[in-house]
Amino acid sequence: MRKSAVLLPIALLLLAICSIYSCGRGNGAGGSDSDSTSHALPDTLRVGTLYSPTSYFIYREEQMGYDYDMVTRFGADKGIAIDLHVAPSLTSLVEMLDSGIIDLAAYEIPITAEYKPHVVAAGDENITTQVLVQPKSDNPITDVTQLAGREVYVEAGSKYLYRLENLNDEIGGGIKIHQVKSDTLITEDLIEMVANGEIPLTIVDSDIARINRTYYNSLDIGLPVSFEQRAAWGVSPKKPWLADSITEWMGQAEPRKAQARILKRYFELSKESPALSIDFSKGRISPYDRFFRQYANEIGWDWRMLAAQGYTESRFDSTAVSWAGARGVMQIMPRTARAYGLSSSKITNPEANIRTAAAIMKALDKSLSKKVPDSEERRKFILAAYNSGIAHIYDAIALAKKYGKNPKIWDGNVADALLMKAKPEYYNDPVCKYGYFRGKETTAYVRKVIDFYKRSTAHIRL
Repeated sequence: MRKSAVLLPIALLLLAICSIYSCGRGNGAGGSDSDSTSHALPDTLRVGTLYSPTSYFIYREEQMGYDYDMVTRFGADKGIAIDLHVAPSLTSLVEMLDSGIIDLAAYEIPITAEYKPHVVAAGDENITTQVLVQPKSDNPITDVTQLAGREVYVEAGSKYLYRLENLNDEIGGGIKIHQVKSDTLITEDLIEMVANGEIPLTIVDSDIARINRTYYNSLDIGLPVSFEQRAAWGVSPKKPWLADSITEWMGQAEPRKAQARILKRYFELSKESPALSIDFSKGRISPYDRFFRQYANEIGWDWRMLAAQGYTESRFDSTAVSWAGARGVMQIMPRTARAYGLSSSKITNPEANIRTAAAIMKALDKSLSKKVPDSEERRKFILAAYNSGIAHIYDAIALAKKYGKNPKIWDGNVADALLMKAKPEYYNDPVCKYGYFRGKETTAYVRKVIDFYKRSTAHIRL
C-alpha cells in the first residue's frame, strides 16, 4: 500500500479535531491572534487618520475624504461606532497604533521595510506613482527621455526634486530643473500654474494629480516617472485579525460598489463650473430675480449680491448637484438644509432653496459681526464662510492674527491666511482647529461673486 493512502485517514482525523478546537483560522474559542472569525469587532472602533485632500477634511461643516467615507461605511455595515482621532503626522499616526491609542489607521501608510515592524496592512492596497503634469495636446510627452531639454518646475527640497534629479541622471542629463521655494508655492499651486500656462511642466503624486485634474480638466497626468509605491490602511501587529476583517469586508460586492462611488466622487467628478453668458440687456439677472429680491430684502442685503451667489454657485441651475452633494440654485448641503428646516424633497425648489440660503447668510452675518465690525468688509467674510463653512474662516482669522496679518480685513490678510491652510505647517498649527482646506477655491469664489455683483449693478436697477 502507498504511504499516502495510510496518511489520508490520519489527515482527515486531524482535520476533524482541528475543526472542533478551532485550529489556525477556524471558528470558536482558542483561535490564534490572526483569526478574524474568533474576534468580535469592538462596539467602538478607534480610528486614526491625517488631514489631507485625499483622506480627511471638513468642507461646508461636513466631514469628508476618501478614507473617512470608507471607514464610516465600514462602521455602518458592521454596526459599530467610529471614534475618529486626527494625528499631526504620519509618524505620530504610527506611534498611536504602537501605543494602542487607536485600533486602525485609515490612511495610506507606505508598505515598506520602515513600517513593517509597526504596521500590518489592512484592506486594499493603493498603488501610486509620481506623474508628469502637462497640458493636454496633440503631441504630449509620452516617454521620460523626451524630458531632455524641457523645463520642469518642482518644490525645492521635495521628493519630487529628488526623483527629478535621479531621472535626469538616468536619461543622461538635459532636464532643465527649476526649484520653487516651498514657502511661497505648494504642489497644488504648481498644478494650477501648468493648467493656466504659466509654467510648462511639474511632477506630483498620482493621487494628488487625479484630484486636481477634477478642477482642471485641461491637464494630462498619464505619464508615470517613478516606480510604484504601495500603501494601505494599517493595524498593529498585535491585531492581525482586524486587518483580516477589513480586507474581507472590502472584498464583498456591496463595499466594492460603495468604494467605486466614493472614488468617483473625489477623483473623477469635475469640480469646474460650466460657462454661462448672462445678457443683462433684458433687465434681469435670472429667472429667480423675484425670489432674490424678496429674501435679500428680508435680511438687508442687496438682492444683486444674492443673485451673484446663485450664479457663482450653480449658474442658476435648480437641478445642480455638486461633487460634495450640495444641491439647488444656492448649492445647499443636505445636512445644512435640514438644520434650517428645509426637507430633502424641497431642497431643489428654487424659492425654498434661495430662502434658506438667505437665512444661512443672516446667521453667518450674526456669527461674524464681533470679529469683523465693518459691515462692508464683513460681507466678504460671509461669502467665504458660505462657500467653505465658517469653521475654516475662524481658523483663517486665528492664523492671520498669529502671523501678523489684519484679522478684520479679507483681501491680502485673512484671504491669504485661508490659503495657508493647504500647508501642513499651518493646518497643524495649534491655533488652527479644523485642519486642511483648499482655500484657493474659496478665495476665488469671493472674487467671482463680487465681480459678478459689480457687473450686474452697472446694468440692473436695485
